[in-house]
Amino acid sequence: MTTTTEPREGYARALIELGHQHDDVFVLDADCAKSNYTNRFRDEFPDRFFNMGIAECDIVGTAAGMAALGKVPFANAYANFLTGRGYDQVRISVAYSGRNVKIVGHNAGTSAAQEGATHLPLEDIGLMRAIPDMTVIVPADSCEMEKAVRAAYEFDGPVYLRVGKLKVPDVTTADTPFEIGKAIRFREGSDVTLISTGNMLFETLKAAEILAEKGVSAEVLHMHTVKPIDSEAIAESARKTGAVVTVEEHSILNGLGSAVAETLCEKYPVPLRRVGTKDVFGLSGTMDELMDYFGLRAEPIAATALEAIQAK
Repeated sequence: MTTTTEPREGYARALIELGHQHDDVFVLDADCAKSNYTNRFRDEFPDRFFNMGIAECDIVGTAAGMAALGKVPFANAYANFLTGRGYDQVRISVAYSGRNVKIVGHNAGTSAAQEGATHLPLEDIGLMRAIPDMTVIVPADSCEMEKAVRAAYEFDGPVYLRVGKLKVPDVTTADTPFEIGKAIRFREGSDVTLISTGNMLFETLKAAEILAEKGVSAEVLHMHTVKPIDSEAIAESARKTGAVVTVEEHSILNGLGSAVAETLCEKYPVPLRRVGTKDVFGLSGTMDELMDYFGLRAEPIAATALEAIQAK
């Protein structure tokens, strides 16, 4: 039986662990500490937690100032507002200025569905990916989230970390490797390559099983780092299978699908199909309803893989 866990649980655990190990870790939040689970860090380290109110631009600017003083700030807010309203500050005060700030977008993807359509970010990865020198990490589950938080701290430079709110299936384990910029091969295959990011790894692995029942051998790559993308792993797999499908809980514009398309065009062109949202805004509903509505399930992924194979 598959267990499910909230990614924000892993985020909170790793953040508290870092707080005990390093006194330069500071946390800022946009009056969402209870929802983001940063209240747990606040309770452990009240002198290193700052509630900045619903003021995303101010959060980022303050975090940049802390970084200039040698601190390692984690700036937390809902992903759509932090990357949207705070974009200029992230771009100039953090990235352009070379500040070691960790931008943490919560309530990301369809996990924000119950908050309403305006709160549902399907463009945040694209916005952050476009900023020079920004590293973009999208973990698959709670366990990988813990590793990502620790890796983000160790990484010297700006990082965008995407954190989902609701429970998702646990796919990775403590033994699953994690290195920024390095894909993980979860399944070997010869007919088509399925490349996922974030919590879509679970549905992608299910799609590979559906394809196996049809006699199709699917390779599965998990791309927890969307930027820098592991272009070598993508090209190597494309040479082997001759067709690629990307899977993301995000717009196919400027997200994982775009990053893989750019890589294939430059290194090894093969038929590519992209599963994700298609240039649309989010909707209100439940996470499960939106996953179904946007076609982010194993069956549509498998069907798209067959299309890619046919295009060889």
